[in-house]
Amino acid sequence: MSGLPPEHPPEEAEGRDEMTALAKGGRTNFFGFVLRLVARIPFLFIAGRMYGAEELGRFASALVLAEFAAMLATMGEKRGLAARLTNGEGPDANVVYDGLLLSLIVSSIFAGFLWLVPGPMFPSGDYSQVDRLVVLAIPAVALTEILLAAQAYKFDIATTVRSRAVVEPWVLSIAAFVLFYYIRDEGLMLSFLASVYAALIVALVAFLKTYGLPRGWDPSPRVMGLIVIRGLPLAGADAIEWGTRRLDLFILGLFAAPSAVGIYYVAQQIASLPQKLKQSFDPVLGPVITKAVKDKDWGRIAKQIRQVAFWIVAAQAGIALTLGLAGDSLMRLVGNDFPFGTGALAFLLAAEVAAALAVTSEAALVYVARVRNLWLSVTTIGLQAALTITFMVIGRQYDMPDGVLAAAAACALFIALVFASLAKGYVLSRILGHSVNNFRWALVYAAAPAVLVGWIFMQLPEWTQLVFGIPAVLGVYAWVVWKRGFTEDDRMLFRKNIAPQIEGE
Repeated sequence: MSGLPPEHPPEEAEGRDEMTALAKGGRTNFFGFVLRLVARIPFLFIAGRMYGAEELGRFASALVLAEFAAMLATMGEKRGLAARLTNGEGPDANVVYDGLLLSLIVSSIFAGFLWLVPGPMFPSGDYSQVDRLVVLAIPAVALTEILLAAQAYKFDIATTVRSRAVVEPWVLSIAAFVLFYYIRDEGLMLSFLASVYAALIVALVAFLKTYGLPRGWDPSPRVMGLIVIRGLPLAGADAIEWGTRRLDLFILGLFAAPSAVGIYYVAQQIASLPQKLKQSFDPVLGPVITKAVKDKDWGRIAKQIRQVAFWIVAAQAGIALTLGLAGDSLMRLVGNDFPFGTGALAFLLAAEVAAALAVTSEAALVYVARVRNLWLSVTTIGLQAALTITFMVIGRQYDMPDGVLAAAAACALFIALVFASLAKGYVLSRILGHSVNNFRWALVYAAAPAVLVGWIFMQLPEWTQLVFGIPAVLGVYAWVVWKRGFTEDDRMLFRKNIAPQIEGE
């Protein structure tokens, strides 16, 4: 390391290299987020305008259980794989194939069960034999998650962008449009199947180029058992973190009409866009944290969590403000029946901002306190379930309209995620001995003028809000955050080739 300047000790250089990797991964996946946003809008328009709220609600209810089963079937390998590869438990390819085989077995069992007992996927009782084929998505989604996690360990984020942000949403939109004219009643289900298998193929091709076929691979029940034992807390945390964004939809389906579920699903899809920003950092945050955990460098982990959590909450807050102020116009764009979900959209957007510290803290907790993290996740989803059911029962008792029930379900999610952020941030701070708090007053300074600009545009015609209001609100917010909130370290997110080069690497 003779070329290393004396003012940059090896530990500092390593830390900057890792932050640069995080920033680069975030930039790459942020581009994917933009692509996914562009592709998601046509699908929502096609599903809302052509298929209608009731058909969309039936589709959404089926997806909840199928995707939940897929998350469980990963056996925690979405994040646990990075730790197993870092620990060198065998040739990299063989380590990944162990996880793939286990996931294929578990996902096939789940798919078989739900094929035989489809009732939970269709609470309204309205489904066809073709609709039941949605269970075939379970193995595809589970295997794709592990394949992309394996690519991310090699810092290949471009494959995730191609698979999740380009191929999957565009196949979904195009197939939904074409199938509407041939098999309307099952068009959405078949479109979803086509999209997840297209994403799987993209991930598999890239994986085979990177890792190749296994050599000397001897699958062992003992190894599989160890993966299950170590992966269950991770699988539970992954499934619960995902489930908090779907439980409200499931419970709402038990109390409200399918059309209400469909409208809520659209609000959820719009609100989930800020969540994708958090996922922009997931693929690289795991490998970086596992290396710091191996070195027992708790201060480095805390700094990484604080930095990434601020990047996420700053972006999420800006997008949430923008989408929230234009919420009524966005919902009306999907269909005339959809604006009654605007209240739910507002709570869902607020929930994503509140969740920023929880999801970034969890990225470290799954490696340093996985059981405690699991219990906090269980408590969070339990709180959400209790609040949602309570709100639904009270709403039905007083004959409240479905729009109020939808907003109440979203409010329950918001409260639960506030609790999760406070609890997980506190626990991680105690373990690391360093603060992971990501709040900065600059977020408030930026929100105030953005709200004012948004209010001005709300007084103008609807098309003006969408065409000019959205970029104006986002522009004002971003300018203030950049000037008042971003430090020099924060600005590396938007720069390239800034890491110190170490001679000999």
